[in-house]
Amino acid sequence: MYFRRKSIEDLIQEDTKVWACNNEDCKGWIRDNFSFEYVPTCHQCLSPMISSLKMLPIISNSNKNLKSLHKGRLIS
Repeated sequence: MYFRRKSIEDLIQEDTKVWACNNEDCKGWIRDNFSFEYVPTCHQCLSPMISSLKMLPIISNSNKNLKSLHKGRLIS
């Protein structure tokens, strides 16, 4: 059988600032511009995270101030 080959565009990648889990057994990480905290904790194992760089495809984030948003509403 003949399968039509789909052309795959090369995604443009760049060094991106990420937060990586400090725990060696955990593979959790998050892009810095998508984190809600200035120094986040890992959502998988609750360990502290360290800042590093990773080669990733470019993704634009329309909300630039995620860290300044409130995490929830105060219930009185």
